[in-house]
This record gives sequence, C-alpha cells and structure tokens, in this order.
Amino acid sequence: MNPVRRFFRRYIFSTIGILALFFLVNLLLILSLLISGCMSGAQGGLSVQALSGHVTRQNGVWTADGAAVSLLRENEAWAMLLNESGTVVWEQDLPQELPRAYTSAQVASFSRWYLQDYPVKVWAREDGGLMVVGFAPGSWVKYYFSMETPALLRLLAGAVVVFAFNLLLMVFLMLRNTRRVEKAMSPLLQGIQDLGRGRHRALEEKGELAEISAGLNRAGDYLLQKDNTRAEWIRGVSHDIRTPLSMVLGYASQLEDDSALPPEARRQAGMIRRQGERLRALVEDLNLTTRLEYALTPLRREKTDLVEIGRQAVSGVLNGGLPQQYELEFSEEHPGRAAQLSGDPALLRRMLDNLIRNSMVHNPQGCRISVTVSAGDGQAACTVADDGGGMEAAACEAMNQRQDVFPLRGSAGGGEHGMGLRLVRQIAQAHGGTVRFEPAEPHGLRVKITFPTGGAA
Repeated sequence: MNPVRRFFRRYIFSTIGILALFFLVNLLLILSLLISGCMSGAQGGLSVQALSGHVTRQNGVWTADGAAVSLLRENEAWAMLLNESGTVVWEQDLPQELPRAYTSAQVASFSRWYLQDYPVKVWAREDGGLMVVGFAPGSWVKYYFSMETPALLRLLAGAVVVFAFNLLLMVFLMLRNTRRVEKAMSPLLQGIQDLGRGRHRALEEKGELAEISAGLNRAGDYLLQKDNTRAEWIRGVSHDIRTPLSMVLGYASQLEDDSALPPEARRQAGMIRRQGERLRALVEDLNLTTRLEYALTPLRREKTDLVEIGRQAVSGVLNGGLPQQYELEFSEEHPGRAAQLSGDPALLRRMLDNLIRNSMVHNPQGCRISVTVSAGDGQAACTVADDGGGMEAAACEAMNQRQDVFPLRGSAGGGEHGMGLRLVRQIAQAHGGTVRFEPAEPHGLRVKITFPTGGAA
C-alpha cells in the first residue's frame, strides 16, 4: 500500500477510535452519576417509615420518643401525623402558618407536590394514619412525570435517531475533512518521498499549502542543480585526467621495460605504473558510482550466469599477472546447480574485480583470496574472502548499515576501504541484491553478495 494512503488510513482509524472511546467514557460517566444519585437519594436523608415507627399511641395520646425528635433535629425537619379524617393528631416543630386539618384533596396535592412551599415526604401507616415529614423550602426538589407508554416509546426512539444522526454527521464531517487534508497533503508527502529517492517532480503551487509546495519545489530544484553540477564535474575531471594519465602509464611502462636503465630506476618506473593504474581504477570507480547514484547508466539486463561471471573475474586477474605473494582460486559450492539471474554482466564482473582488487590493495604483504559461487532457495550468492588483515569491526558494521567508511582504515595498514566497496554495494543494490561484510576465520575479510534469481527487487 502507498505510504501516504497508509498514513491517512491510520489517521482515520485512530480518529474513529478516539470518538468511540469518547462516547464510551461519557456513557460510563453518565451511568455512574445516575447510579450514584439514585443510591444517594435512596440512602440519604430522613426515612419517614423509620420516623413513623418512633411515634406511638399510649393511653389515647400520640407521643414520640427521643429518637424521633433527634432524627428531625438532625435533618432540620418537622413532622405531623394525620388521622383518617385529615386532622393533625401529633406534631413536632410544625410551622405555625400551616393548617392543622386537611381535606383529602389537599393530602393528594402535597403528597405529589409541595405543602405550600415546603417539600414533604409521606408514609401511610398500618393504623390508617398518614405520617408527613416536611423540610425547609428549597432543600428538596419534587417533580411529577407522567406520560402514555406509546408517547414515551416514541420519545426514546426519537432520541436514539437524533443521537445516531449526530454521530453519523460527525463521522461524515470528520471523513470529509480528512479527505480534504489528504488531498492537500498527498502531493507534499509524495514530493518529500521523491526527494528522499533523489527524484524531483514539480508541485502545483496553489491552495492553502502553496507556500510549502513552493518551498519543496525550490529545494528540489536546488538539489537537482547541485547533483547535476557534481555529476558534470566528475565526468569532466574523469575525461580530462584520462589523456595525461595514459601518457604517464605509457612512459612508465616503457621505462620499466628499458633494460638500459639501472634496476632501481626500473623499479621506480614500475611503482609509478602500478600507482597510475590504481589511480585510473579509482577514477573509473568514481565515475561509475556517480552514474549509478544518479541513474545515468541504465542496466543492460540479460540472463546471466553468476558462475561464469566469477570464472571470468578470476581469469582476468590471473591473466593480468597476479603477484607471487597472492593466491587466487575459484570454486562452486554446489557444482552443476544453476546460479542465474537477470543482470548486467559488465557491472557484475566489475563488482567482483573490485572485491578481488580490494583484498590485494589492503594486504600488500600477500594473502589467499577465494571466490565462491552458490545457488539455492531462489537466490544466487557470491562470496569473496581473504585471510589477510581484515577490516575493523566498526568498518564492517558501518558498511552493513549502508554507510560510507572513508574515515575508517583496515587493520592491515593498507589504504582506506571506501570507493571500491561503495561501488560494490551500489551494483548489488541495482540488481536487487544485499551485501554482507564480516570477519573471516581465523582472520581476514569475507564479503557475501546475495541476489534473487528472479532479478532485481
């Protein structure tokens, strides 16, 4: 999936999750408040039934014990007891402005609402009396709710519909806003990804993000101009150095082969020739790595046998005159098994040449170099190993992390591991392969390049 689409899809899902969590938390809070309110309303305050139990009739006179008086004083309430005819037969702290007798209509009214401004609670006793407890005005709220069942069901259904409509409207607006943001941000994110890959595509400088698009266009143009200048400079230097370098190599070779010169002069001429050849190889590597980096050299893909490439690379070094302090050998890990891939034979040959040359350059005292080709499980691999001084662990790790290692030197005391190995990594990546640098046992360096047999990834 496109990383830009994956980003916005994750954003949408996270927003929906946040909304769901928001509604769930609010629902739990509302339920907890309702439950706590009901429980506090049921458990808190003065119980009229309990108070009624403390009011009894003794010898024809209604009296209350000390517990009843204490309950009323603690709750700042008053109380009265009505008989079946509505007359007050017992009272405690009853306000003077209230009547001492009530009709059945008055009893029915204050049982549901208020007694004048006093909120009251009532309790029907088993003896036919009615216990009434009143509180200070404003301390309690009493409302009476009544509705027919069909109307209540319609009200609840309407509330659910309204809630669902609001929820869907919120989700729709969120998705619409996200789509607008995605439409505006996608070109910017894609442009940033292209810049990271070394490509630049001009963005339209319009809309709310026009300034950012213009900034990315300026950055892309600057990087493109910088890369083109660098590539042109390297190509120019490579071209300009080729002719004088050829003359230096030619004259050095003639001096080296001139028997009339003293041995020391011929030895020095041979050293000039070898260093000149090394310089020529470095310039070629620099030119090639630049062309690969900026995709200036298209791969000429064809069906290639990695075994044959390995044989050609080893034969080329041997035929070119291998110094006697080096040993070079080629082997197949699984003889007869095909190790074919789709690739550029010239670049693959150059890759192996660089690895062999790297082992020779960094081990001037001599070493044994082996080139091994293997195939299996949909992959083809080529390993170049030597038993020389090897490479520092930090340099191996840096190369495995795809970092340049020009500041790091091998323990063998030779030149720096850098341009040649960087070119090896670039050629492998261009063919969809991976490169692994690791120490060889008991000492030395092993470089393994693995390719998918189907071609580049």
